[in-house]
Amino acid sequence: MPNLTRILSQIESGDPSAADQLLPLVYEELRKLAAARLAHEKPGQTLQATALVHDAYLKLVGPHQIKHWESRGHFFAAAAESMRRILVDQARKKASLKAGGDHRRVDVSPWEIEIPTSNVDILDLHEALANLESADPRAAKVVKLRYFAGLSMQEIADSLGVSVFTVKVDWNYAKNWLRAAIES
Repeated sequence: MPNLTRILSQIESGDPSAADQLLPLVYEELRKLAAARLAHEKPGQTLQATALVHDAYLKLVGPHQIKHWESRGHFFAAAAESMRRILVDQARKKASLKAGGDHRRVDVSPWEIEIPTSNVDILDLHEALANLESADPRAAKVVKLRYFAGLSMQEIADSLGVSVFTVKVDWNYAKNWLRAAIES
């Protein structure tokens, strides 16, 4: 993506045509990121990867957004954060009593076997991540960059200005911290 940095700079400087050039460059990667996020959602998710990408993209480069990205990793981290917030908002909306949040889905087909899933409720994860952010902001940032943005350990280390070893320690700590917080 050699042109990505140049286009991000043009967007930052207010060039209205630059946003049109950005989407074709990042669309496939954003779609893969969205599909990966949606794969971790509970069954019954109605939001499609394409819709998630479009919503997140509009939040990132919409006409009234402040746009300042330092790098490709920073842009994709912002995209992942935007997708996470959209998923959290949708989960909250679904869980609200007005939307029937106190009702549980039941399969009516008696011969259909329900497969147990290890998916984590996005609202539980959001709450646990907010608590982790209060306790250890860097570890929470590592989770956001790794889990939501799909960045490698090296990319996270570069983004945070720390060693890969430190990122791995933070990642293991955060995973265990979040697991304990969600299971309690």
